[in-house]
Amino acid sequence: MDIDLPAYENQTVVESYLIPGQPFFLLLTRSFSYFDPFPVETTQFLEDLLIEGAEVVISYGDKKVVLAEQLFINPFTGKLYNYVSPQLVPEDFTSEFQLEIRTKEGEIITSTTFIPKPIITDSLVVEKSDIDTLYRILAYWTDDPNEDNYFRRILNIGTTDSVYVDFTLDDRLLDSSKIVVGSGFDFIIGDTLINTIFHVTKDYYDFANSVFIAESSNGNPFSQPSTIRSNVKGANNPLGIFSGITLDQKTRVVSE
Repeated sequence: MDIDLPAYENQTVVESYLIPGQPFFLLLTRSFSYFDPFPVETTQFLEDLLIEGAEVVISYGDKKVVLAEQLFINPFTGKLYNYVSPQLVPEDFTSEFQLEIRTKEGEIITSTTFIPKPIITDSLVVEKSDIDTLYRILAYWTDDPNEDNYFRRILNIGTTDSVYVDFTLDDRLLDSSKIVVGSGFDFIIGDTLINTIFHVTKDYYDFANSVFIAESSNGNPFSQPSTIRSNVKGANNPLGIFSGITLDQKTRVVSE
């Protein structure tokens, strides 16, 4: 049986993270239908994907940062962005940051965010299994019980290209100010473990969770459709996230 699907309308997609000490950067792209053919030629793929000719401004306090159109690869994450300013994001944990994008077609996209206060990992503890020679790692940090806080934890093995675990969590059901996240007993002596704790906004938490759900349901005919939860606004229903992030990264080598 043939099913007639409605014509897909491309949406503007925004991705921008404010990380103190790093440049202001933003990725501005367009979405495509799930059934569109995937380009095999890199140059053509980028031309189809990236949105050119937009005016991008991020404001906070009495300051305005204009992001110029240029390709930029973040050396910390390896991600590509196409609007950037060499000015560094300040350690400003009180201001509201406002985003305004004007595309050459006249679409206006806006959003607001803030930068969460940094958290510090109190300790990384490596423990040996009681039944074999494998090890696990536990990360501890202190939470402010007077606030609702949201986090993302990524654990890499050897390099940041190898992701062992990646998930989000919040503190709303915790009974104490101490948070601990662990791993399975999956490591051996000599493994280098890179633990990163991100302090994120609720907007980012909701966005990341919706992306995780969408990825897990992709290709599964029995899954419910998933809507990406965005915090960018505009007349043409853009998608994406504009959010402040702070992070703490520590490394441990497994040893006896």
